[in-house]
Amino acid sequence: MSEVGKPHNLGASPRGAVGATPSHPRRGVTPKTAPVTRTSAQHKPVQKHKPLPQHKPTQRRAHSEGASEAKVQTNQKISSWLRHHRLMASDSFSRVVKAPFASLMTWAVLAIALALPASLYIFLNNAQLVTSNWDGTAQMSLFLKLEMSEKRSEQLADDLRQRSDIASVQYVSRAQALSEFKQFSGFGEALDYLDGNPLPSVLVVRPAAGKINQQEQLLQELQSLPEVDEAQLDLAWVKRLYYIMELAQRMVLALAVLLGIAVLLVVGNTIRLAIESRRDEIIIVKLVGGTNAFVRRPFLYTGIWYGLGGGLMAWGIINVSLIWLSGPVRALASVYSSSFELVGLGMADSLLLIISGTVLGWLGAWVAVGRHLGEIEPR
Repeated sequence: MSEVGKPHNLGASPRGAVGATPSHPRRGVTPKTAPVTRTSAQHKPVQKHKPLPQHKPTQRRAHSEGASEAKVQTNQKISSWLRHHRLMASDSFSRVVKAPFASLMTWAVLAIALALPASLYIFLNNAQLVTSNWDGTAQMSLFLKLEMSEKRSEQLADDLRQRSDIASVQYVSRAQALSEFKQFSGFGEALDYLDGNPLPSVLVVRPAAGKINQQEQLLQELQSLPEVDEAQLDLAWVKRLYYIMELAQRMVLALAVLLGIAVLLVVGNTIRLAIESRRDEIIIVKLVGGTNAFVRRPFLYTGIWYGLGGGLMAWGIINVSLIWLSGPVRALASVYSSSFELVGLGMADSLLLIISGTVLGWLGAWVAVGRHLGEIEPR
């Protein structure tokens, strides 16, 4: 077998083989190597790796190494807080609008609960307008002594007009009193046979104070005047009217409180259902570090939107009802030769109704969130 066909042993190559080195070269003799034929891929010069540049040591700054702390300014905190409030308000409003039927049902219930006490309040105001000729006080009749002259009686009337607890004083002379008695009593012919005028001069006093105890105290003071023979004050019907008005006002207040509690319960139940439907979302937000205030915020805005919508709808119901009743009331007033018309809610009362609905919606949401949000915690 020729030498070319034999396998080469890289450990001990025969002497004179191409590219081989003896396994045991002589000491001090460097073996000669034959020129090596390079392939086309090996004709490229070998690029030597340049050594990495040696950076000169620099002084490290204290603020560039490790974690750094940045101070957030107050205006940035306020802008971030306002931006999140705007986002939560718009998001909660869009959620309310996306469920129109359920939202309308909730608004209708709140509107009815708010409109009932407001309607009774309007009824009381219109009842007071019907009795506008009576300013809340009763007239006192001071019968002067018969020996009092007209000049002295008029002077007494002027003195009483100067008092702060008296609104007005009307002087009725003896001749005028007799003329009115003949006209309204029906005994005019019988009075013609009298020798003189038996009627005294009268001072009709209207107190400035509207409370019954103050009117009674004023009556006692006027009764003690030396010029006054007798003072009369009919407080029976005044007391009845006061009691009726006070009872009606307390009924309106009690009804408003009860229906306000009903508004709180309705909004609270609605918010509770919203919390349950977003339980998984709340858990995820708490897992990533969301606080209770962060989670609570959208539900509070939802309660505000419900309360605001209920207040606006209640205002609309009241005004539509007043327009519907204005025709029959005007016709009834014309029968009694009166120009009375129904008076609705003014600007201040309208704002109070809408703001009350909004506040009740917010309170209902706060109560519901405070009760049910603590029960939802990540495990």
